[in-house]
Amino acid sequence: MDGTRPELHFVFMNYDPEYERLRSNKTKRGAHELDLYLSRKHDEVLAKNLQPGTYRKTLSLVIVDGFAVEITDDQACLFIRILIR
Repeated sequence: MDGTRPELHFVFMNYDPEYERLRSNKTKRGAHELDLYLSRKHDEVLAKNLQPGTYRKTLSLVIVDGFAVEITDDQACLFIRILIR
């Protein structure tokens, strides 16, 4: 691992009251709204903190409010420092 090859990393988000509210709606529409909300939220976090074209989000995890992204180890270290501020 030289820090320059993209690898799969999992990111788990902190408590989000909107996520909890949407998750409590057990209807089909509620599930769809939650999927859209999380996908958009995860895309925005990545776009705000990483350069376009340097990462690839592979999936959003609804059950834990997280996502998987292919980034380098160097990007992961930078991303962690940004998120824990």
